[in-house]
Amino acid sequence: MPKKEIIALIDFFYPPFRKFIPLQTFRYAACGGANTILDIFVFFVSYNYILHKEVLHLGFISFKPHIAAFIISFLISFPTGFMLMRHVVFPGSVLHGRVQLFRYFLLVLICIVLNYIFIRLFVEHFHLYPTVSKIITTAIVVSFSYLTQKNYTFKAESTQVKA
Repeated sequence: MPKKEIIALIDFFYPPFRKFIPLQTFRYAACGGANTILDIFVFFVSYNYILHKEVLHLGFISFKPHIAAFIISFLISFPTGFMLMRHVVFPGSVLHGRVQLFRYFLLVLICIVLNYIFIRLFVEHFHLYPTVSKIITTAIVVSFSYLTQKNYTFKAESTQVKA
């Protein structure tokens, strides 16, 4: 689906939310949510129907089926997420595409680590239920990710200090 059609579709659903969140935040939530659903769907299909819940042997290394499914889904959702963020959510960035891609990849790695750290912290140290821990972690990581993408990965304007 071309960029203009994706933006038109997302913006069609925006009016009821206009009083609560800015358009860019709404687009971020829509694109991020759609990409998350895609990621989970590809994981499910990969795990159950491509890998048939079996270890993936590549000759020199083997992956458990859930790890292989994670890698497959990541290889699809990572570029899709990047393209949605770059062209739909943050189209006004002044940074070159390769810089954005590197920063986006770095941010994704940081978010994976943050998910791991926060879930362990909330479950093992604060003794919260895993699902509650996941919800709190997701809120923290998504907020961090949005702010980082807006102000770093897809920076819209130069922040030079004038003398």
